[in-house]
Amino acid sequence: MTPRTRTKIWLLRTSVAAAATICGTAVLAQTATATVATAATARTAMSAGAGRTEAAANTLNLRQVFDAAWARQPEALALQERRDAARARQSAAKTWTPEPAALELSNKTDRMGSNQGAREVEVGIAVPLWLPGERDRSAALADAEGAAVESRATAAQLRVAATVRDAWWQWQRARIEGGTARDQLESTRLIAADVARRAKAGDLARADQHQADGAAASAEASVAQAEASLAAARLHLRALAGAAPASPEAALTEVGNALPEPDPGTAAADVEAHAALQELKDRAAVAERTVALTATQSRANPELMLATTRDRSGRGEASQQTITLAVRIPFGGGPRFDARSANARAEATEIQAQLTLERERFTAEREAARVRVEASRTQLTAAERRAQLARESRGFFDKSFRLGETDLPTRLRIEAEATEADRQAARTRIELAAAISAWRQALGLLPQ
Repeated sequence: MTPRTRTKIWLLRTSVAAAATICGTAVLAQTATATVATAATARTAMSAGAGRTEAAANTLNLRQVFDAAWARQPEALALQERRDAARARQSAAKTWTPEPAALELSNKTDRMGSNQGAREVEVGIAVPLWLPGERDRSAALADAEGAAVESRATAAQLRVAATVRDAWWQWQRARIEGGTARDQLESTRLIAADVARRAKAGDLARADQHQADGAAASAEASVAQAEASLAAARLHLRALAGAAPASPEAALTEVGNALPEPDPGTAAADVEAHAALQELKDRAAVAERTVALTATQSRANPELMLATTRDRSGRGEASQQTITLAVRIPFGGGPRFDARSANARAEATEIQAQLTLERERFTAEREAARVRVEASRTQLTAAERRAQLARESRGFFDKSFRLGETDLPTRLRIEAEATEADRQAARTRIELAAAISAWRQALGLLPQ
């Protein structure tokens, strides 16, 4: 092989190796790019899923929190069983006998005595009988108990609604305090930065810088306290509903999302339709029908017995068969009946008196709640006017402070007044929404 030929072969092998290396590098680069793109897609999907989960938690409203809280209550979990029991009592009141029939069996023999072959076998059935009027009054009592189950559940819902409403608006107040504290911290930090710049330039004294830094530190402490109160209110709401509406960080940025419940206005329900009064009415109906039923149950239920007897006198004698039809009537009256009757009347009297007191209390609460709503509206108008004036004054004094016409204490005082005015206006809006919610609670309306 000539030297020229060997050179050509070496160049050819080198070119092939270089081409293979370049192709492998390209494949690895493409693979790495695809891997990075896949990971980026997965991270994007995870972020989107987390965002959807957080958004779903943050969009919980008062009605959803109430529904979640009611689903966890013992009354809600046992409601279907109570309905089944009420239907079973109604079915029992429609049967032909107050108790199931009984089978009676007896066998007599003289095997252990004279052993003459005497024997007697008796088979009978005893059927309890309704007392006069007992069946109709038992059916009426069962119907009243069925209605009482539903009214009891509705009243329990209203009690849960009161607890949820209180926790919900406490959380909203905590959100307001957190948002205004953050705004105050941001404003004081801006003032402190401006004071530090001017103190460095020699326009302000170092004492002014310390005063501005102290105001910023005080605002930081207020933010920490507001965040702690917000976390506590959020956890309390979570304990009721099983889910928290929003994280503390997200809640601080959503101060304006507290939508009030609809104003009942002239559509206020009649006081007699209040769920708590309806529960007492149904309890009173149950007590009255219990008194009526107890009056008929002055004695135990009589029994009708039908039996057949087959007997023989001794060995070798023919067996005789007889039919027995008997009625068993217990004696009535006595201290036991008097005690049951007195207890039933006392229960009915107590519930009637409680119904009268609760009716008067609910009427007063409805009127007081309406007055509070009107007062809250007036307070909101005044608070919004004050906040507007305070914001305008803050702008004036901020400009004069930058021009050196206003000292730092005055600027900090104006800033504190403007922040307090904004806080009062925001809190008054929440108080108005809470007052409307309390008015709806006094009217017996569930959250919406």
